[in-house]
Amino acid sequence: MHKINRVVSVLLLAIVITNLGEFLYAQEAPKYCIVIHGGAGASYSTMPDSLQGAYHNDLQAALTIGNNTLKSGGTSVDAVEQVIRFLEDSPLFNAGKGSVLNINGIAEMDASIMNGKDLSCGAVAAVHTVKNPVSLARNVMEKTKHVLLVGYGADAFAREIGAEEKDSAYFIDPERYRGWLKIKSQKGTVGAVALDVHGNLAAATSTGGMAGKMAGRAGDSPIINCGTYANNSTCAVSCTGWGEQFIKNTVAFRVSALMEYKNLSLKDAVDTVLYKILQKNDGGVIAVDKDGNYCMEFNTSGMFRAAANSKGVFETYP
Repeated sequence: MHKINRVVSVLLLAIVITNLGEFLYAQEAPKYCIVIHGGAGASYSTMPDSLQGAYHNDLQAALTIGNNTLKSGGTSVDAVEQVIRFLEDSPLFNAGKGSVLNINGIAEMDASIMNGKDLSCGAVAAVHTVKNPVSLARNVMEKTKHVLLVGYGADAFAREIGAEEKDSAYFIDPERYRGWLKIKSQKGTVGAVALDVHGNLAAATSTGGMAGKMAGRAGDSPIINCGTYANNSTCAVSCTGWGEQFIKNTVAFRVSALMEYKNLSLKDAVDTVLYKILQKNDGGVIAVDKDGNYCMEFNTSGMFRAAANSKGVFETYP
């Protein structure tokens, strides 16, 4: 009888432990992920260690902002906007304050943002005085019936909503100015993609475009489906590189389409677009899918990038 009782007790204990394990598993913190890029095309071989360190410090600070936003239950839209705002305020990146100049020596900036929950999106192109174009893009998404505002119309909308503006001198960083004087081709953009604890995806991209570009030129960054895309059913994508190539190949949406219609994994979809459709040195892609898997791929000499998630990943890369 005692043996039977012991067996029963062991079985009951096993059942309790199993149920407790299932309960604890169910109570695990919801997953989140944030991925950032600081532009593809940079050559690091000739870059001083101190400059590399400065880039990494800013990327790490931006990553901390995004990680903390998501960890505290914030939305993916808030996370990508706040990350991009920080990078726009840094003179190191080709966006906002650090934007390269067009052929007339003027900063013309582009940005976009997209919410994967309902496919709502907003973008601005060729803005001249807005301190944080990504926030203006979010206002286009949330306060107008449009998707894309351009040039002086976008600047006027910024004044209408009271967005912070700066005069042209603010956007002329000495290093960027020297590059413009040489009319040296540069690629560079900042972007962020995120999955929040609510299961919603978002993407945002911001850039000063190509150094020495024609006035009024816009690349892929402000064009939804080309430089930015987010859809809760698949993934969120932000691109960087030669904008015209990303426009021609609708890169951001194509990654999502390969997942949706060909059932490819996120990595396989990104690799297909980057290595089979685009050409070498065209640029890079960051992406995160609905399950929290992420990619940071590029076919250039380098791409500053960073990632953090609920599993404890917190890394910046050269």
